[in-house]
Amino acid sequence: MNQLTKMYVWFLSLIAPLKSRKGQTLVEYALLLVLIAIVVIAVATFLGHKTCNVYSRVAGSL
Repeated sequence: MNQLTKMYVWFLSLIAPLKSRKGQTLVEYALLLVLIAIVVIAVATFLGHKTCNVYSRVAGSL
């Protein structure tokens, strides 16, 4: 093998792990986003009824 081919193979061996990590981090971010969305929906559902009651009392008192 000439020197250029050896350098090319070495470069590809460095890049290969980075490509697999990129997909892994994408999945981790997607799971994190789903978890955050579930928490936001749960909090909005829980607080939604309370804020509705507060607005109803304020409107009733006006």
